[in-house]
Amino acid sequence: MANAEIGVIGGSGFYSFLDDVTEVQVETPYGPPSDSLFLGEIAGRKVAFLPRHGRGHHLPPHRINYRANMWALRSVGVRQVLGPCAVGSLRPEYGPGTLLVPDQLVDRTKSRAQTYFDGLPLPDGTVPNVVHVSLADPYCPTGRTSALKAAHGRHWEPVDGGTLVVIEGPRFSTRAESLWHRAQGWSVVGMTGHPEAALARELELCYTSLTLVTDLDAGAGTGEGVSHEEVLQAFAANVDRLRGVLFDTVAALPANEARDCLCANALNGMDPGFQLPQGQ
Repeated sequence: MANAEIGVIGGSGFYSFLDDVTEVQVETPYGPPSDSLFLGEIAGRKVAFLPRHGRGHHLPPHRINYRANMWALRSVGVRQVLGPCAVGSLRPEYGPGTLLVPDQLVDRTKSRAQTYFDGLPLPDGTVPNVVHVSLADPYCPTGRTSALKAAHGRHWEPVDGGTLVVIEGPRFSTRAESLWHRAQGWSVVGMTGHPEAALARELELCYTSLTLVTDLDAGAGTGEGVSHEEVLQAFAANVDRLRGVLFDTVAALPANEARDCLCANALNGMDPGFQLPQGQ
């Protein structure tokens, strides 16, 4: 199987202009991922791009097969993952076009499979053990540093840190929900940042989220609330800048074998009860 070292989960705008992209279909014990993996190179680094919602954006947030996505990336050799996503701001000072690199995560989803350690037999008959992985700091410190430096290098002043609260979707928040999220001191709200971070940690992958503010969430602004059209327009207006930051971040990440963060040793000798996909 073709190999990669870094994964980027996002839309087609992040890989469509690259030369010599190889499309690879990957099977996983958890079913099919959102789409094929698209393998290419950035600054000499081998990268696997995965359209989170499928190339036709046909998968709503709650129906994405997150377990298959992360497993597929690791199975081709990926050990570091960048997860850009569009978010609503819970703070008026973080207006549309703000790039925030979160350092904390709150899960308010309801129906998503969010662990590999569920005790259910895999197709090959192996059964995962009961394993409890630490997620106190859900994002890779090395990846965050690389992303922040890349943004500064592109003259895009990022917000360093903040809490991403992830809701089930696909609907947007009510005003009451939004005001509650803001009252908790959380920064931005999205629909896809979880369980990606948790699953990455269980597979000993480094995971870094880059959130692009596309709107003021219902409780942070006035008017009729958030619209899907508003989100798409704001994302399109900033996608080139975001792509540049992502590509510079890819170039700055350490070699996989040089990782010395908590993410790389998350299992810390614990036996997961199954063989983690190795890739090449």
